Amino acid sequence: MEVVNKVIPTEEQMTAFFSEQEDGPFVMVNLLKFHEKAQYADGSNPEMSGAEAYFIYGAAVGEHIAAVGGKPLTSGMVTGLMLGEVEELWDVVALVEYPSLKAFQTMILSPEYEAITVHRDAGLQGQLNIKIKAIG
Repeated sequence: MEVVNKVIPTEEQMTAFFSEQEDGPFVMVNLLKFHEKAQYADGSNPEMSGAEAYFIYGAAVGEHIAAVGGKPLTSGMVTGLMLGEVEELWDVVALVEYPSLKAFQTMILSPEYEAITVHRDAGLQGQLNIKIKAIG
């Protein structure tokens, strides 16, 4: 299995993700890998760590999640791997529940949300976003 961390989805990925027929609540599993140092496009904050930049985003994103009826479930630092092999561990795993694809899309397309993503983009070396639905 090849794993490729990205920060921003391609247009094709966005189209495929939001064209799914099923809807209803789902959980987004966020696997996050930080830059050692923040990488703001304008060169600002060169002394800030990637984690610090991302946590600025993290502190602000909660209100955007709540505004569309979502809720953070849990998050934490990755501290070990019991089974399997990966070249490098992710730094943080976060789980967020959303009421629907439409709610999630509304959030990520809002100008207010877009304004805070500068911190996410500066902090992240890459991420995997995995959508899961409850079984049963």
